[in-house]
Amino acid sequence: MTIWTDLIGAGFSLSFVSAAGVRTRALIAGEGDDVIMLHGTSGHLEAFSRNIVPHVEAGYRCHAIDMLGHGYTHKPDATREIPDYGRHVLDYLDAQGIERAHFIGESLGGWVSGWIAIHHPDRVGSLQLVAAGGTKADPEVMKRIKESTRRAVLTDDIELTRGRLRLLMHDAADATEELVEIRHRIYHEPDFVANIDRLLALQEMDIRQRNILRPDDLARIAAPTLVVWGRNNPFGDIPEATAMNAAIPDSRLELFDACGHWPQHEQSGRFNAMSVAFLDASPL
Repeated sequence: MTIWTDLIGAGFSLSFVSAAGVRTRALIAGEGDDVIMLHGTSGHLEAFSRNIVPHVEAGYRCHAIDMLGHGYTHKPDATREIPDYGRHVLDYLDAQGIERAHFIGESLGGWVSGWIAIHHPDRVGSLQLVAAGGTKADPEVMKRIKESTRRAVLTDDIELTRGRLRLLMHDAADATEELVEIRHRIYHEPDFVANIDRLLALQEMDIRQRNILRPDDLARIAAPTLVVWGRNNPFGDIPEATAMNAAIPDSRLELFDACGHWPQHEQSGRFNAMSVAFLDASPL
């Protein structure tokens, strides 16, 4: 299987959209209510390659984008805090003429999606928080993310990229060689290398603390919310997910066995069926 075979059956465009002047790479496919798919720290839109076709076939228009400073999206000389990421996503919605959308956010993407749901509730029809970050500041986890990413970016050794990607997965086979090669290429683009410390800013304790989504913040989320978590998530234990679920009114928690930090990829069959059913029950 490759990303190309993942996408068989869906007409799609892979292009650049100007989001308030920020050149933003986006894969867009399908017709219907809009679903915005946001990846994690140092990630890229290919994180959702196994999810596009099932959502398109279910009648949704999918937008998987490279977030601000990530992938092949522009990397301005500016801060990389959660409001910066959130405003960029809102600018993307405006550029596409989207008033309201569903959000599927993985890791950092979940953090950003949650921020949008809290501060711009009119733009969010439903929310899927997939191994979402942003509710805790664990020094050991932050150090692991920062050091493994910096090594992979600043050293031209594909084994370091392979190790960084495998860190996300319960089964190393899910870190396919195609994904490794894509990420290695992105990691070694000159603008990505130059941008790495801004990209990792949220792994600094003082910056992270002022961006944390606390229980009283989460309690403001009004959109239907699904919290998805792998029982083998290397970046957060199950109590982190249950606390998120408890804080968000009327949210639902789904735990995936034998799964790490990428449930949407590692167990795409289960995830896609669950996600589509959730979207169908939460019309815009």
